[in-house]
Amino acid sequence: MVKSALKAKRATVIGTVSSRGRSKAGLVDSEYVHTIGDLAHEFGVTLRTLRFYEDRGLIKPKRQGLTRLYSDASKARLKEIMKATNLGFTLTEIRALLGVDGSAKASPALKLNKTQISEQLSHLEKQKAEIETAIAELKSMQKLAA
Repeated sequence: MVKSALKAKRATVIGTVSSRGRSKAGLVDSEYVHTIGDLAHEFGVTLRTLRFYEDRGLIKPKRQGLTRLYSDASKARLKEIMKATNLGFTLTEIRALLGVDGSAKASPALKLNKTQISEQLSHLEKQKAEIETAIAELKSMQKLAA
């Protein structure tokens, strides 16, 4: 109840006042209640990152002038993008996994089959081994330098 009241309030605030205080009543669909700043803060990313995801077609916010507004479905899609990023997938791979349409109508859930999971695990294990080798080498260099 509190969340829906907050959304309604935010939609009203976003819909009625511009950044310079001018009235813009009725220009916002109440479904689009998250600003780019809201999502950046919630997901711990920069505004630039979200704009980059938009440029790459991963997300498609609604525009009100220069303001980007996101729906709950867009927020869910961004959550899956962040999850896939943390799993080591490239943005190109993520776009293929989520579907090419960055709109809220596209499925926000990652769809991984056994092959994709196995390939990604193999890739990450190889990276881990390379990192462990580099760490060991640097530690031996550090001992020699001391």
